[in-house]
Amino acid sequence: MTTGVRRRMGVEERRQQLIGVALDLFSRRSPDEVSIDEIASAAGISRPLVYHYFPGKLSLYEAALQRAADDLAARFVEPARGPLGTRLLRVMGRYFDFVDEHGPGFSALMRGGPAVGSSRTNALVDSVRQAAYDQILSHLGVSDPPARLELVVRSWISLAESTALIWLDGRRIPRAELEVQLVHDFAALTAVSAAQDEEMAALLRRVVADEPADGPFADLIGRLTALVR
Repeated sequence: MTTGVRRRMGVEERRQQLIGVALDLFSRRSPDEVSIDEIASAAGISRPLVYHYFPGKLSLYEAALQRAADDLAARFVEPARGPLGTRLLRVMGRYFDFVDEHGPGFSALMRGGPAVGSSRTNALVDSVRQAAYDQILSHLGVSDPPARLELVVRSWISLAESTALIWLDGRRIPRAELEVQLVHDFAALTAVSAAQDEEMAALLRRVVADEPADGPFADLIGRLTALVR
């Protein structure tokens, strides 16, 4: 981040610089607490010049949110190689990297910030959820999900969001433990659905068949077995 240094930039270069500066500030404090004056100072330009590129803080917030949304959606991209549990664990690691780096901004986005009620903001949040949903289906090798699988995947994505928000409020549980727990949660949700539906049961059997003895899904089975002994 450049502070107090002025240099000539092209229009798009300056816009991208302001988005980056705003995203950095929004990542450390709630967007409601960040002023245009702070953004201008951090970018090394005047307040009127900020308004030359963006009509107001809301439009700058939405542009920063677009960049963050693209970044967050990309964290769900994972090569379709290896056991599913290991892949999901890597995804959760990258997801919590983002939450860790952009805590206040992530919280403001999910709980409400300066763009609350904005159709643009809502569309961006939905696009991240849809990108995550599409990626999980890709991991499962499913292109036309049955209703129960859609319910499991979308419920799990909501659970990951809620878990991240609760974790940010004090970080009382070690992050690594939550990453593993969320992978276990996915397996558990799938198992409960499989108990009700043969199509889901077939999917679960296929997934478990590829899991190694030291993978997160096998770890969950071992923990549950130990509980009922």
